[in-house]
Amino acid sequence: MNNHFQILIIGGGNAGISVAAQLLRKRKGLNIAIIEPSDKHYYQPAWTLVGGGVFDLKDTVRDESAVMPKGVTWIKEAAASFLPESKAVSTQNGAVYTYDYMVVAPGIQLNWNAVKGLPETLGRNGVTSNYSYAYANYTYECLQQLKAGQTALFTSPGTPVKCGGAPQKIMYLTADYLRKHGLGGKVKVELVTAGGVIFGIKKYADELMKKVKEYGIVLNFKHDLVEIDGPGKKATFKVTDAEGVSTLVEKHFDMIHVTPPQSAPDFIRNSKLANEAGWIDVNKFTLQHSNYPDIFALGDATSTPNSKTGAAVRKQAPVLVQNLLSHMDGLALEGKYSGYGSCPLVVGYGQLILAEFDYDNKLDETFPFDQSKPSWSMWILKKYILPWMYWHKILKGTA
Repeated sequence: MNNHFQILIIGGGNAGISVAAQLLRKRKGLNIAIIEPSDKHYYQPAWTLVGGGVFDLKDTVRDESAVMPKGVTWIKEAAASFLPESKAVSTQNGAVYTYDYMVVAPGIQLNWNAVKGLPETLGRNGVTSNYSYAYANYTYECLQQLKAGQTALFTSPGTPVKCGGAPQKIMYLTADYLRKHGLGGKVKVELVTAGGVIFGIKKYADELMKKVKEYGIVLNFKHDLVEIDGPGKKATFKVTDAEGVSTLVEKHFDMIHVTPPQSAPDFIRNSKLANEAGWIDVNKFTLQHSNYPDIFALGDATSTPNSKTGAAVRKQAPVLVQNLLSHMDGLALEGKYSGYGSCPLVVGYGQLILAEFDYDNKLDETFPFDQSKPSWSMWILKKYILPWMYWHKILKGTA
């Protein structure tokens, strides 16, 4: 295989595949390679619905080969390090690939080991997470087994996470499931989050608080999960008060849905591409790297201060493609990403609040009605339309 490519893309997830497809639609004949080690490609937004028992896990996965755009060279290896001055990337296999331009889109890293005891008990003892293909079905098993007098905890860490609403979505589904099965108010449902608010935008937060009260959910803010004792059914949280003083608090659970701490992948954090916080250092509007103009990046591993969602990637991809082609042609970068993010907040079976906003937390809504109100039509969007769009439009570069 030739080891030099005109455009080298790191990551074959949503971002990498859709950018490659859009580039080839704009300019046929580009010499593009994607470095991606995985055999499988996942539609992760549906894992919340899998955990709620209303989506088939098998429909969230396809072979990576089936989504790789025609005309792209697939390097089935894992990137290990960058030599940006030499325009080179080394892989874990020891191979080195060079490029004229690079797009970095490796996604986010789930740090299960950051919570003591979590890896040993995950998938057992009522400990689950929709953030993994392996455990989404187990989530539904756990909520089905809840009984009167028991407690279900739903955690969210102090780090950025992909799909910031996911820790709450499964909580609302669980509360609705309990209500539909005569257990409403009889099982204690608690959100235990390192954050300080239910949602960062008041319009949506107000509606979420109505659902919290309706379900009788207990809210615990500034609670960061640090340890789990699965067999003992105990979770330990670091609780920070208004003065910044931290103490440890232990909570009993019968079911606990864990959102793991997250970061950029280690090979990004330890590279020259990262800023001090470990994220790929890009201009938040143009998506061009701050120090290396021939490098662009998008998706969850970048420093852009938007919500880390697939919807953000869908808005970033055409901006990056426009600006990369302009850069290749020696033109000014005119594409601007607004910081758009979308969070389809499932608040019960058949109920969804569609939050859409930009960098300034200003509403950037799509539909001509109040999207903060729980809606059946938006549930249909989440369950049927968006998965179809992902496989048939987004990954093919046409949406």
